Amino acid sequence: MINNKNMSALKRILNVLFIVVSISVTAQVQNKSWKQITESNNEKWFSSEEAANIAENVLLYQRNIGGWPKNIQMQLPLSDTEKQKLLVLKADPIDCTIDNGATCQELLFLSKVYKKNPDERYKIAFLKGLNYLLTAQYDNGGWPQFYPLIKGYYTHVTYNDDAMVNVLELFREIKNKSNVYSINPSSEIVEKVNAAFNKGIDCILKTQYKQNGELTAWCAQHDEITLLPAKARAYELPSLSGKESAKITLLLMSIENPSQEIIDAVEGAVHWFEKTKINGIKIESVSSATSKKDDKVVVESPNATPLWARFMDLDTNVPFFCDRDGIKKATLAEIGLERRSGYAWYTDEPKEVLKKYVHWKKNLGNSSSKDSKKKALAKDENSIVVDQKGHGNFLTIQEAINSAPSFPYQRITIFIKNGIYKEKVKIHSWNPKITLIGESREGTIITNDDYFNKIGLGRNSTFYTYTMLVEGNDFFAKNLTIQNTSGEVGQAVALNVNANRAMFSNCSFLGNQDTLYTSGEGAKNYFSKCYIEGTTDFIFGNATAVFDNCEIHSKKDSYITAASTPQGTTFGYVFRECILTAAEGVSQVYLGRPWRIYAKTVFMNCEMGRHIKPEGWENWSKPEAEKTAFYAEYNCKGSGFQPQKRVSWSRQLTKKESEEYDTEAILGIEFTHQIQSFK
Repeated sequence: MINNKNMSALKRILNVLFIVVSISVTAQVQNKSWKQITESNNEKWFSSEEAANIAENVLLYQRNIGGWPKNIQMQLPLSDTEKQKLLVLKADPIDCTIDNGATCQELLFLSKVYKKNPDERYKIAFLKGLNYLLTAQYDNGGWPQFYPLIKGYYTHVTYNDDAMVNVLELFREIKNKSNVYSINPSSEIVEKVNAAFNKGIDCILKTQYKQNGELTAWCAQHDEITLLPAKARAYELPSLSGKESAKITLLLMSIENPSQEIIDAVEGAVHWFEKTKINGIKIESVSSATSKKDDKVVVESPNATPLWARFMDLDTNVPFFCDRDGIKKATLAEIGLERRSGYAWYTDEPKEVLKKYVHWKKNLGNSSSKDSKKKALAKDENSIVVDQKGHGNFLTIQEAINSAPSFPYQRITIFIKNGIYKEKVKIHSWNPKITLIGESREGTIITNDDYFNKIGLGRNSTFYTYTMLVEGNDFFAKNLTIQNTSGEVGQAVALNVNANRAMFSNCSFLGNQDTLYTSGEGAKNYFSKCYIEGTTDFIFGNATAVFDNCEIHSKKDSYITAASTPQGTTFGYVFRECILTAAEGVSQVYLGRPWRIYAKTVFMNCEMGRHIKPEGWENWSKPEAEKTAFYAEYNCKGSGFQPQKRVSWSRQLTKKESEEYDTEAILGIEFTHQIQSFK
């Protein structure tokens, strides 16, 4: 007989089981935020049924006026009752907004789904949303937080949380007819977008605050009539914003052939950022003795990167902090726990402005001329030469990259003369379509020596150790050597690829542990005729990557690959026609082990040296991975290929199965065509 106590326990168990089962069948995006989903570069997923179902939600949430409400997790399933309520709400425009990414995020999602599934309803909704943004703009060029207008501070011109910048960045891509958005409005709408963008920039210039006649920064919101700094919530007093001003400045810096007024605005903002940066402190979360919520405290840290206050006095630039009573306090410690821990009072976003400014300034040729930017480039701005001896356009690779236009229409090719370039090179996300071509693979060497303990940035220090970091999509490289010379000191990355459609041909990647990191969920990379060496897990990450005709060289007994392929991804690492070699004395090397349990790695038509262990694969003390990982080989040869001795949970592909691993199937048609043209 089951008593009440036992019945309650049984109910709890059944509830847990229900949750577990529910999670097991939940769609792959349910653990992501709506923002993460909209910004995903997994093009294949946007053609899925799941994406189409979410698109139906997006259409339902859109109001007849064209905008969307904020803080909606669009990916969450809707009941029939909820759908009916949303249909009723369509006629009510009251909560349509650009706050917290609303409307801009939905437009980006619809564009990505439309590219894979050109449903006319997506296009109609997109154009309706675009018209909403055009309609919501004030005559002075600014945007309110909500449109139709809601009484109160919501009517101010809003830079808060980058709301207006988000709209202007969307408009910039549309007017420039870039490939960011797949839906192409009519020429008439593009003209309206261009005019609205120019009005928005004009509003930004007019709202930049002056101290004693000098341009400084911006407030998070400005009065819609006077354009003066304005108050929002009780703790958001008129002030200069270290956070919002950063993205505004970056937007101005992205404008090609800037006017003198734009140049002056950037110069003023950068000078202000330099003047107001705070050194020697960091913000830490600590346990609170009075609350379950962690507290935030300011602690001294001599080596910390600079920070900026969220709010600074309009005339003195002195940071201040507020509770809900609206009374200014001099330190974070003086306000209550609820606001102290529940708001971002400091930011490091301006550091990106200062980092980019040096090269932005150089591109202008230290001149206020509208055309001076072109002086830093080659005669053909799409072709740049780097030469340490001074016979090119730049002495360093990074200078050349930073000189390239943001989001270019055409590919930018940077030719690098032979030499040893001791640099930490970064291809920014706003620098897609960059090609680096070295004079020779052996003679053009990019080198650095950062490693885990040297970086000292906590448990994720590995990812900062790179010699080269690629974040710009459609990146190509040829005839280069990229190396990390730190030695056997632990994790030390030579190349970190966090971009989609990155290709490397005739390149060498030299290092020890963690030489090559391929990251970015949904990203696809291609390596042809490359040499990759290392010790432990020297090819690792979660991207899909094809290695054709490469030499994979093990420097000690350890593991070649450590894939972390996301669950549901069709392909992980695919090695085709590769040769696996080893240093003298090396004899105990595994083909791979799973960094994450759904790892996928396949070797096809490869020649394996005797250093490869007969069992081939290792589970990394994760027995569950033996059921979830996919490790396979096909038609390999050499003394290291011993299929009869491989672990039982690996596979030997059939000929029919091997035919599924062609380049188009793995990397997609678009990327395959790019590869063929680059070769």
